[in-house]
Amino acid sequence: MCTNFKMKQAKDGSVVVGRSMEFPGLIDWSLAVVPPGTEGRGRTPKAGQRSKTWTTTHGIVGICALGDPLLVNDGINTAGLSAHGLYMPNGFCTYAEFAGDGNDLSEEDLITFLLGTCATLDEVKEAVQSISVWGWDPGVGFVPPLHILMHSEEGSLAIEFHPDGIHVVDNPTGVGTNAPYLDWHLTNLNNYVGLSPDVAPGEDVLGVRLSQFGQGGGLMGLPGDYTGPSRFVRAAAFVALSEQPVDSQGAELQTMHVLNAFDIPAGIIEESLPDGRRVPEITDWVAISNLSDKRYIYRTPSDPRLYSIDVATVDYSQGLRHVPFTTASPYVEMTV
Repeated sequence: MCTNFKMKQAKDGSVVVGRSMEFPGLIDWSLAVVPPGTEGRGRTPKAGQRSKTWTTTHGIVGICALGDPLLVNDGINTAGLSAHGLYMPNGFCTYAEFAGDGNDLSEEDLITFLLGTCATLDEVKEAVQSISVWGWDPGVGFVPPLHILMHSEEGSLAIEFHPDGIHVVDNPTGVGTNAPYLDWHLTNLNNYVGLSPDVAPGEDVLGVRLSQFGQGGGLMGLPGDYTGPSRFVRAAAFVALSEQPVDSQGAELQTMHVLNAFDIPAGIIEESLPDGRRVPEITDWVAISNLSDKRYIYRTPSDPRLYSIDVATVDYSQGLRHVPFTTASPYVEMTV
């Protein structure tokens, strides 16, 4: 389970994207740095098989899995394009079979390939036409079903894996969660017309004067559970109803406030693993991609402080690498 959204554009034109990662705490996450000029090759089922190759023209900063900086799950490139891999279970992700014709990428290679070679969403659409995506288990015991959400300052799109092939769908809301496909979520928003930040005035009903007990009644009916459809509606409502940020920093902070509403503490959602163990689904991390200022910000459950990386000033000469999350104390001591 994950939530992704583009915050309302700030008054100074800044565009910021937020994303939360919810998953059982089974994956070792770290920061990734992929320099321009990095040689990439798609994973293959067996050694020696042909797959898609590429050379990155844009630097990438993001979050990777299992200590492999080429397994980027979330990130931004030096051109101001962001990409986010979100879970897509229950039959709403169908990967192709590996063909071995030199056009294959695994689902885990896709974000690194697209952020490394594309500067715009139009370039993404063109690049997707030249590849085939097959399902690869990166070491978690199953092939993760995904869809890829991407954003630029000008627009947003979703890359979905349907039984008839890859679908690239423009996303006018800039919001994404999990299953079903995006078109279903957009249709479902029709069920929530009328959500409002206002308090409805009192009225007389059957001779009785009725008034709301407090603020927030205009959001009555907003779904509060953590399913993908409910989180999509909630994220769309929060972005649509929130105040327009003044500037870039205001947009980042507004994005973090919205992300706070999707934080999952351990214990309220659990699932069973194939071996029978029950594990909690938690918020592993949250990230903010500032597409205008080329800044990447992250926060982890063990350290609620925000860590900010200027993508333009990263020392890419140090090469391809992963950097562990900070393990500093979550508290800042002070004397009063």
